[in-house]
Amino acid sequence: MRTRFSVCLSVLALVVFPVYAQLPTSPPAALPASPPVGQGVNGDWANIGRYRDANQSLMVVAAPKRVVFMGDSITEGWAPQPFIKDNANYIGRGISGQTAPQMLVRFRSDVIALRPAIVHIMAGTNDVAQNTGPETPAEIEGYIRSMVELALANKIKVVLASIPPAKEFFWHRGLQPASQIRALNDWLRQYAASRGLAYVDYWSVLATTDGAMKPEYSPDGVHPNAAGYEAMRPLATAAIERALRRP
Repeated sequence: MRTRFSVCLSVLALVVFPVYAQLPTSPPAALPASPPVGQGVNGDWANIGRYRDANQSLMVVAAPKRVVFMGDSITEGWAPQPFIKDNANYIGRGISGQTAPQMLVRFRSDVIALRPAIVHIMAGTNDVAQNTGPETPAEIEGYIRSMVELALANKIKVVLASIPPAKEFFWHRGLQPASQIRALNDWLRQYAASRGLAYVDYWSVLATTDGAMKPEYSPDGVHPNAAGYEAMRPLATAAIERALRRP
């Protein structure tokens, strides 16, 4: 009797346990992926949502001395510095990792809608770094030209900034960007002169002879530190004053 009972248990185990082993199991919940640098959530490629809430109070009234700083991480890093932070008329609208086409997409939301007197445009670093894919120099120039044209069409004066120096991008090595940055800066200077824009040459103050950023001005060869931003400050002030005096 005991033997027959043991046999029955063995048969039951063979029948039941495989059934349980084959029951479907739910896969572990996937963590939401972080958007690429420079982009927002839910497909917001130009990260228009980044400053949406902050812009609301600024859209109520125009300010005759308001300056919006449009740019990438170099501009974003400048916003907490005293030059911008301590001036109620200065508005930082930089987004880390962004290229000129992304800035162009959000230009209406983050610049025109704020009705500033001046926009300070500093773009090109991440275009050379190919953050949103390879771009020709003509394409980079076209995106910047379009931002300028939008500003002027809306009676916003423009300060056009040089691309700061960089000999290597730590996130995309091997591009040897120094010569391309020099060439784009030559175009920016000539274009600003042709359109009567205030041009500000940060490159000459920040660069070494081989096109790198001076080590005392940057921890990583791309982004200015406090000393770097302080070296840029008087140049920006002078360019903004020149732009304000222009008709």
